[in-house]
Amino acid sequence: MLYFLIVVAVLLLAYAGVLVSFVRKGRKIPPQAYLVLALLNGLILAAILAWAVAR
Repeated sequence: MLYFLIVVAVLLLAYAGVLVSFVRKGRKIPPQAYLVLALLNGLILAAILAWAVAR
């Protein structure tokens, strides 16, 4: 489970980096990007809660 958390956290950081590069280039962030960001955040939160309950 810990490895899953690490993988999701790395994915979240990489995706945030892509969004920051969009903003730096002056492009607008697509609305779907916010949905994916919320999904990744929810996934990591659910995984942390499941890991904490299982301990």
